[in-house]
Amino acid sequence: MSDIIPMERIEQHILLIRGQKVMLDNDLAELYGVATKVLVQAIKRNLERFPEDFMFQLNYQEVAILRSQFVTSRLHGGRRYLPYAFTEQGVAMLSSVLNSKRAVHVNIEIMRAFVRLREILATHKELAHKLNELESKYDDQFKIVFEAIRRLMLPQQLRRRSVH
Repeated sequence: MSDIIPMERIEQHILLIRGQKVMLDNDLAELYGVATKVLVQAIKRNLERFPEDFMFQLNYQEVAILRSQFVTSRLHGGRRYLPYAFTEQGVAMLSSVLNSKRAVHVNIEIMRAFVRLREILATHKELAHKLNELESKYDDQFKIVFEAIRRLMLPQQLRRRSVH
């Protein structure tokens, strides 16, 4: 399955919204090979499996910010409702709702992507700590260099895809 869905493709769909790493319903539906409408219907039939820390619905402001970041209307398009965002736990729960081999395999790859992103962020925290230590040893003439290094340390998808 990782041959069918490259890790990079999955990672591109992980967004930072409300301070949480999430994936949107339309992106998940695309990865699972189902229509977004089918995915949402399966979720609505099993709402008790998706508490707020597993899934939440975006508000109009968040959709507008995402749309402006991607310069596309594909996030809301012809939909009659606001998109749903799924945390890592919500994505894990989806495989039990969709009941297909593809859903299970896709979920495994998505879980690996979330773990990899968490590892990358942990590495960056360690680097940030070491950078702070170095910065305290040098004077202001190196301030610009340290700021540039900090910007480069941010994962590219989080730099572009953070919604506040």
